[in-house]
Amino acid sequence: MSDSNERDLRFAILIDADNVSEKYIKIILEEVANYGVATYKRIYGDWTSPRLASWKGCLLDNSIIPMQQYSYTFGKNATDSAMIIDAMDILYSGTVDGFAIISSDSDFTRLVSRLRESGMQVIGMGEQKTPQPFISACNQFKYLDLLYAAHAAEQEGEDEGEAEGEERPRQRRRPRTRVAKRKDVPMPGADADEGKDGRQADVPGDTDDDAEEPSEVAFGEMSKADRRRHLKKIRETVNAIVDKFSDEDGWVSLGLMGDQLGKRLPDFDVRNYGYKKLRPFLKSLGVYEFDEPVDEGGRRHVNIRVIDGEKM
Repeated sequence: MSDSNERDLRFAILIDADNVSEKYIKIILEEVANYGVATYKRIYGDWTSPRLASWKGCLLDNSIIPMQQYSYTFGKNATDSAMIIDAMDILYSGTVDGFAIISSDSDFTRLVSRLRESGMQVIGMGEQKTPQPFISACNQFKYLDLLYAAHAAEQEGEDEGEAEGEERPRQRRRPRTRVAKRKDVPMPGADADEGKDGRQADVPGDTDDDAEEPSEVAFGEMSKADRRRHLKKIRETVNAIVDKFSDEDGWVSLGLMGDQLGKRLPDFDVRNYGYKKLRPFLKSLGVYEFDEPVDEGGRRHVNIRVIDGEKM
C-alpha cells in the first residue's frame, strides 16, 4: 500500500458563515487541497436566520456540516465562541495536523496564535478587509475576493474560447466581483509578451523553472495604494532573503526564495498580482536577474539575484 496518503497533512476547515460568502466555497476547498486533506468541514452560524439561506444549497454538495449557534443577544457574535471551542476540542483530539480558519474577523487572531503554539499549520482565508493581526498570525493567508475574481475572469476567458466561431450573444453577463486585467493595471517592469496558460496555480515554494512559460491571468482589483505597499514589502523581503542566503556571487535558488517568501509574508501569493508562477512575477518587478545552471546530472536549476545598482 502506498504511503502517499500518510504524508498528507490533515486539516480541519472551520468556516464563519457570518463573515464569508458561499460563492467562495470552491476556492476554499481547492486551497486546502493544495496543502493536505480536509478531515473536518464545519460551518458555523444561526441557520434559522434568512441571512444564511444562500449557504444551504452548497452544504450537502460539499459535505460540510452546519453547526447551529443561536444569537443569544443582539449585536453579540456567538458564532465566534462556538468556532473557538470546537477548534480547541479538535486540537486536543490529536486527529489533525492543521486548521483552515475561514473568516475576515480579527477575533480569531488569538485562536490562530494558540493553534500555532501547539504546532498546528494554520491557513487563514478572508477578504482584503481582514485586519493585519489575523493575517500575520497565520502560516499562510489567502485573499478570497482576489482569488475569486481571478478565477471568474479566467473562466470567462475559457468560455469565450469555447464559443469562438459561434454567434456571440448580444450581452454577456459579467462576474459580480469587479475584475481588472493586467494590461489595464500594469505591473512594474512587466513584459508585454507574457501570455496566459491554463496550468494550475502554484503555492509558495514552487520550483517550476520553465523560463518561457506564459503566466498572465486576470485578477481582482487591489487599490493602487495597497498594490504599492505590497510590492514594496515584497521587494524588501526578497532583498533580505538574498542577503541571508546568497552565495558569493549573490545568487539564491528560486525554490528557496519561494519557500522563504511564504514563511515571511503569510499573505504572499503571486495570483494576487495576476500571475500563476513565481518567476514571471519576480521578473516583472524589473530589479532581478535569473540564471539557469545545469548540474552534473543534467538537471536545470533556476537562481535569482538583485541586478547591480537596483538594490533598495
